Amino acid sequence: MKKLVLLFITVIAVSFCQQSIAQQANAVQQNTQQLAEILSLDIAVAEAIANDDWLAGNELRQQALLAKSRVVGTLPDPMVSLSLANLPLDSFDFSQEGMTQLKVGVSQKFARGDSLALKQRQLRQQSLSYPYMRANRQAKLSLQVQEIWYRLFQTQRIIELITKDRRLFEQLVDVAESSYASTSKRTRQTDVIRAQLELTQLDDRLSVLAQQQSALLARLSQWLPKDVLQWPLSQEFPKTAQNNTDISAQYLMRHPAILAISQRVKAMEIGINVAKQGYQPQWGVNASYGYRSDSPSNMSRADLFSIGLTFDVPLFSKNKQDQNVNAAIANTSALKTDQILLLRKMSANAKIIKDQLTQLKRRQKIYQGQLLPQMHEQAQAALNAYSIDNGEFSEVMRARISELNSNIAALKITIEQQILKSRLNYYLLKDENLL
Repeated sequence: MKKLVLLFITVIAVSFCQQSIAQQANAVQQNTQQLAEILSLDIAVAEAIANDDWLAGNELRQQALLAKSRVVGTLPDPMVSLSLANLPLDSFDFSQEGMTQLKVGVSQKFARGDSLALKQRQLRQQSLSYPYMRANRQAKLSLQVQEIWYRLFQTQRIIELITKDRRLFEQLVDVAESSYASTSKRTRQTDVIRAQLELTQLDDRLSVLAQQQSALLARLSQWLPKDVLQWPLSQEFPKTAQNNTDISAQYLMRHPAILAISQRVKAMEIGINVAKQGYQPQWGVNASYGYRSDSPSNMSRADLFSIGLTFDVPLFSKNKQDQNVNAAIANTSALKTDQILLLRKMSANAKIIKDQLTQLKRRQKIYQGQLLPQMHEQAQAALNAYSIDNGEFSEVMRARISELNSNIAALKITIEQQILKSRLNYYLLKDENLL
């Protein structure tokens, strides 16, 4: 009876302690919210995207490609020549010979066929892939940040669960030590050691969780500023909406990752036509003006004007041009193959995620509907049995640990569901809802 009264007082004390601590925690949280912002999931994602240097670099590469497209569409600069022709070596007299002249010439080469216009189109087409690349990067970055944030939230909640139960275990240790020291000797020394061991193991789990929390914050530090990382994590649990759209290969063709490759394929198809322009001759024109001085007898000499046309004949380079065309066709086909492989991989991953979500929903239903209530009843029954000297102290500890582990497992199932929904939503991203 004495032990029953002691247990009853202990339970009341633990309950009061928990309420007092909860009130203090709420007060501290309210004060913290007044002093700092809250690191919610939406803020973490927005900050990561805003501070991602890759996106800025990708936009600069697109601008460079567009600038280059304007360059390749222009003709090469004309060549100007200045020469002194047919100067006699015996006297170096400019007026001695009629063939002596001061020549000024200009020449201009033209591109083969439509190669300039095609190269310009090719680069502009290639630049169209960059917005899709940025959209895919934003979606992937958002997914990474969401996973880390949910893991942080999970770690924080597990710490809260263990800290809450740790106070109860401390009280149970005190009860075990008091009962062992009493004359009844109902509690054995092994029960006291077991209680102290469980308490030590809880402390170890808290240390591991603190280490995991630091590692997750370090992963976020590559995107989030230091001041944002110091904000307290939001206590609100955001639920990611699940889109039940059927993810087929046709649907995935509108995904930014696939569309980026499609734009590159189109650019490479233009590159095939660029390579075919190698069969066309390269034309050039030249013109020159020759100034001649009067003869030694002061007889006027007419100045000379020349004009010419040049072009190459691909007699000895046909094999090279064939190989350039073959290489362009092979590269285009290889890129199309990469696109097909990516489609298959994305489709398979989406199916795996859907199957995993289905299994997790079944597990969550079992935990919420059966396992957690049964674990709580078992823990309460073990405590009641021990309080009336009809149970073992080890059963009380074992039941409490099992209930704690079940609550943690249920929390992990919920968090894993949200992460899988985020992953699934990445595959549901389409061109009309780019970030």
